[in-house]
Amino acid sequence: MRTRSRITTLVLSGVAVGMLGLAYAAEPLYKAFCAVTGFGGTTQVATERPKEILDRVVRVYFDTNVEPGAPLQFRPSQPYVDVRIGETMMTTFELTNTSDEPVRAMASKNVVPHKAGVYFEKIECFCFEEQTYEPGKAVKLPVVFFISPEMAKNPNTADVNGITLSYTYYRATGPETVARLEDASAVN
Repeated sequence: MRTRSRITTLVLSGVAVGMLGLAYAAEPLYKAFCAVTGFGGTTQVATERPKEILDRVVRVYFDTNVEPGAPLQFRPSQPYVDVRIGETMMTTFELTNTSDEPVRAMASKNVVPHKAGVYFEKIECFCFEEQTYEPGKAVKLPVVFFISPEMAKNPNTADVNGITLSYTYYRATGPETVARLEDASAVN
């Protein structure tokens, strides 16, 4: 009987430790899943431009938001662009620090419809890292992107004629801000 109790205790302890380990691994595994699959509209980071440009045109709309209370004005330079699949496009956004102090901030991003996230690739983006914006200054923020030609091969995206690229700026307060933004990007 004692042996059976010890085995039960060991098994239950192992299950508890395993569940704890899975709880800690869940967040990084979810982030990796979103980055690979584009789940939830997570965009991709490209290292090179596509070799082919297709005739199919997709309208990319731009949406900008600022965390409540952040002293920033943020807007796209244009409301949308028409881009051929595979074509590299550059657009800009304008951000103004309306306060009299420097503001550290970072943007989270996603695209809608979510199924287009895996095909929306950025080569350059202000959203890749936290930045400090000087008081009263306006800056132009470039984004260089393309829509992967792989999207045209997926029958589930045949109906995608428009994509909305959305950014939300958050005031940065330290390393935890980066984690919060990564979470927001993965979920949005």
